[in-house]
Amino acid sequence: MAVRIHPSILSADFANLERDLGAIATADYAHVDVMDQHFVPNLTLGLPVVRRLAQVSPVPLDVHLMIEDADRWAPEYAAAGAASVTFHAEAAQAPVRLARELREHGVRAGIALRPASPVEPLLDLLAEFDMVLVMTVEPGFGGQSFIEGTLPKLRRLRQAVRESGTGTWIQVDGGVARDTIGRIARAGADTFVAGSAVYGAADVAAEIAALRELAEAPIQA
Repeated sequence: MAVRIHPSILSADFANLERDLGAIATADYAHVDVMDQHFVPNLTLGLPVVRRLAQVSPVPLDVHLMIEDADRWAPEYAAAGAASVTFHAEAAQAPVRLARELREHGVRAGIALRPASPVEPLLDLLAEFDMVLVMTVEPGFGGQSFIEGTLPKLRRLRQAVRESGTGTWIQVDGGVARDTIGRIARAGADTFVAGSAVYGAADVAAEIAALRELAEAPIQA
């Protein structure tokens, strides 16, 4: 099982986004959080910025939509140049239809769950999604502490992915750092969003490498 590291530019310097994207060239994707101050109590960036980032990023963009009316807006982010678009199950009226529409645009379709949202409604629909994102903090702000109670959800999801044979990626976002990534990987995640852990490091590339190694260890054991 491959390990993927997706640094979150929410922790980057917004006045120097192109520079800070260049700093994560050894990562697999750049994680871009889009927030609308309605679905979550924060406001970040939107379509024009994502469109421009897609033109200059050395790695593909993994766009995480924390917005209302995902059915309306998610395809716009696919058209803007994202390689992967994740929308929240809690914000979509027709998640399977939306995922299929995203795939028709040629991008990976992901679905996200807040920490308290159950994963069970998705388990029979895994073939419809390229990735399931389990939020391990409440969405809206970076730098929060990891919620340990999300680990059983990851275990159930990993078992379902294994049994289904779909190859659906399991992503975790929230509190991912050197002291948590090993047990998150052990619980079943294979794709890791890390913001402050990466951009707060003195050597960004070295931190990406360290996180990758720590995540690979329990998977290869």
